[in-house]
Amino acid sequence: MKILVTGSAGFIGYHLVKRLLARGDEVVGLDVINDYYDVRVKYGRLAETGIEQSSILQGELIQSKRYENYRFIQADLQDKRSILALFEKERFDAVCNLAAQAGVRYSLQNPHAYIDANVSGFLNILEACRQEGVGHLVYASSSSVYGLHENFPFSVHEGVDHPISLYAVTKKSNELMAHTYSHLFGIPTTGLRFFTVYGPWGRPDMALFLFTRAILKGEAIDIYNHGEMLRDFTYIDDIVEGVVRVMDSPPKGDETWSAKAPDPASSKAPYKIYNIGNNAPVRLMDFVEAIEEALGKKAIKRFLPLQPGDVPATYANVDDLVKDFDYKPSTPVREGIARFIAWYREFYGV
Repeated sequence: MKILVTGSAGFIGYHLVKRLLARGDEVVGLDVINDYYDVRVKYGRLAETGIEQSSILQGELIQSKRYENYRFIQADLQDKRSILALFEKERFDAVCNLAAQAGVRYSLQNPHAYIDANVSGFLNILEACRQEGVGHLVYASSSSVYGLHENFPFSVHEGVDHPISLYAVTKKSNELMAHTYSHLFGIPTTGLRFFTVYGPWGRPDMALFLFTRAILKGEAIDIYNHGEMLRDFTYIDDIVEGVVRVMDSPPKGDETWSAKAPDPASSKAPYKIYNIGNNAPVRLMDFVEAIEEALGKKAIKRFLPLQPGDVPATYANVDDLVKDFDYKPSTPVREGIARFIAWYREFYGV
């Protein structure tokens, strides 16, 4: 297939691009390359796919020096003319939209960035898919949409009407927008609620990265909610495997769906929602212990209250993923952390 991956300099996007290239797809990567976190990591990911920083020109497609079936363009999803022009020229079979303003906590500081990138930018993707007849739009949602939900494990078949961060609001908005376009225009769309993704080339604003850096420097790490946190940590390779399986199977719509008892995860339109999580929540203190073990060094811990926008626990129900794709994430946390630590030491030379 010919596939557009937005957010291709990002954590999940980078790994997805490499997986698609390995199986022979023609891929175009797109990223704005903003400075929300250390751009050295973003340019490092791009370099791994044969896109050198010195060759990047805003708005121009760059041929990879490593993969003949990969090109990259630096562009902003909010630039609807550029986005539509790209779609008109390339005629993608499928699109995986991973580009977004990430981070729950940052959404409390800069809310407008989230509406601009995650809502307006996503609308431009939907419009381009509509106008150019894209066969399947897969997009990143988030476990954060569950908000105040306390029925564990979190199920896509239950409503998510009480988000507690603007980031979560924008992700739920994406799901609603996608359903509208699936209903009105017949565009197959699939939303993926990712649960705490981690692994090599991970985001520097996430706990694993922050904890590793602080422990190696002998600095204190912040343990929120006094350590009483559960997270469904999901290894990056497991996430990518789920994305690829979903991408290859556009939804067709459920003829048994009823508006009298509406299932939030499906529709008569070609629309689906899935969780992709490890289905095995880990105590935050056990997570820290695994990092200490991999580093061979103890952490200095600073216990703090729960932060605004954070939830105390996440836990993914992945029954639909298993039923529809015979797939369930399975990488043990200690194994995934060890791989991250090995990458971190190599990348930073520590």
